[in-house]
Amino acid sequence: MLRLVKARMLQLVVVLFILSLVTFSLMKLAPGDPVLRLLRADEVHVTQADEAALREELGLNRPIYVQYLEWMSNLLRLDFGDSLIKGKPVLDEMADRLPATVQLTMGGLAVMLLLAVPLGMLASKFPGGLPDQLGRIFALIGASMPLFWVGLIMIYIFAFKLQWFPTMGHGGWREFVLPSVSLGFGLAAVHARLLRSGMLDSLSQEYIRAGRARGISEWRIFFRHALRAALIPVLTVFGMTFGSLVAGSVVIETLFSWPGLGSMAVEAIFQRDYPLVQGYLMLCGAFIIIINLVVDLIYGILDPRIRLHKGGTA
Repeated sequence: MLRLVKARMLQLVVVLFILSLVTFSLMKLAPGDPVLRLLRADEVHVTQADEAALREELGLNRPIYVQYLEWMSNLLRLDFGDSLIKGKPVLDEMADRLPATVQLTMGGLAVMLLLAVPLGMLASKFPGGLPDQLGRIFALIGASMPLFWVGLIMIYIFAFKLQWFPTMGHGGWREFVLPSVSLGFGLAAVHARLLRSGMLDSLSQEYIRAGRARGISEWRIFFRHALRAALIPVLTVFGMTFGSLVAGSVVIETLFSWPGLGSMAVEAIFQRDYPLVQGYLMLCGAFIIIINLVVDLIYGILDPRIRLHKGGTA
């Protein structure tokens, strides 16, 4: 297990280095000029001298590779620079927005679990029955609908027609419901079908039949043995789709005016606040790799054979 952690930490360094190159290059190739944005340039009030002075102050008149090396040097000290628009350290700005994004992500995961686990388990318990048919319909709808469309439908039905929940805001539980359901709906559909398939495969294994022959209760077989094995492919897909969850939070935060990292990144893109965008992308990349590391560690807990195969020690 220790060897796995070391390998993932090395992967984290390599991926973040590549991500830093791609992110920095894209920001330089993006249309628009942050200096002109800051000066709100017009022919009357802003001179070329003002523009040149601001470029020198921000270091934007230096060669590209010098700017990148300076940015990377600061990044190694956890200094993401300052926001061009707000003049506030990027790390502080992200720290202010992070709790709202974590809250929304946890809400989306809770909705996913509350929908996917019961539907997947009921569908596997009664294959071909009514729960299985309902699960198929739910999976088809959830996997087919884009995230923004789910959010718009939620707003139309529960905010506009029924007026149960507000369409925007952050603070109370009523503002929290619609964004969380919108974020978790599509993921629940995919994971419910994966859990169903995994449970059916587990229940057909020899050790399950042997357990039944020994008189082990069906409840224990279903929840302790079959479910434990069925969670492995579900976790695999969840690790791969965590990036979709992060990307989905950008859409949902923008749609519901949720004050998280996603809406911050969208605002920064429109304002040409490149240090803020770069910091957001680096933070998301680190989160995704760390989540995949946690998933790998959970594999060893659910199935000791995976831990032994990877050559680690508990």
